[in-house]
Amino acid sequence: MGSLKRSQITGMNFHYLHYPLEYFLDAMVKYHVEQIELWGAAPHLYVEDLTLSEIRSIKSEINRRELKVVCFTPEQCMYPINLAAKEKTLRERSIAYFKKSIDTAVELETSKVLVTAGWGYRNESREEAWTRTKDSLEKLTSYAEQKGIVLALEPLQKIESNLICTLPDLKEMLRSIPSPHLKGMVDTIPLAVEGEELGDYFEQLKDDFVHVHFIDGNPGGHLAWGDGSLPLEDYINTLVKHQYNGALTLEFTSSQYLLDPNKAMEDSLKTLSPYFV
Repeated sequence: MGSLKRSQITGMNFHYLHYPLEYFLDAMVKYHVEQIELWGAAPHLYVEDLTLSEIRSIKSEINRRELKVVCFTPEQCMYPINLAAKEKTLRERSIAYFKKSIDTAVELETSKVLVTAGWGYRNESREEAWTRTKDSLEKLTSYAEQKGIVLALEPLQKIESNLICTLPDLKEMLRSIPSPHLKGMVDTIPLAVEGEELGDYFEQLKDDFVHVHFIDGNPGGHLAWGDGSLPLEDYINTLVKHQYNGALTLEFTSSQYLLDPNKAMEDSLKTLSPYFV
């Protein structure tokens, strides 16, 4: 059996929201994190606000620190973005937003853009909203193919979406849009909330499984490792068993980390260190 590499641990700027982007990048260098997943939100990198030259300037700062961007994750839960929106204007704006995000990923020299299904009104049929998000994802998958980008489709918690929240939901959408440019991923929080097993994602998605958000929780919370109660050792054993060599992104979204984001990194790296070489 192999082992996980320290270089797979991936930093994310979500909990550095109240600090400049450069502060986050410097912290990644400080903690010897070699790769990052960029959360695309103001004030760090919101695609609707930035010019091409500004995006290239950000990439220059990343290059200067010898960091690699493994995924671009445009904000899509807090902003008015919804690929399943019933309102035509909102849905079309959401599609255009993700196309800009795909273009940004090209400039950042990353191969992946994270995407979620959005949500339908809870008093309408799931089928209606599903049809809309499928149509949106088909358009984006076609655009991603043109640009050489893979869309990593993430299940959300049921409080966030009523469309793709479980592995069966994810498989249903991937089957309906068969393309090497639309793949599946997992976040350990929705996984734990739903009582799912990490190994099932590997075994059922196989080559269509491309990315992991790797965080602690109770079971919710998106917490630093050690602040929750998720079965870290079981997850590690599963990752090793399936010879996963991709990114393990530390996505801390709890507001408790905004004051001192570095401590969340330090605590997590300390907790994770026995399992990585």
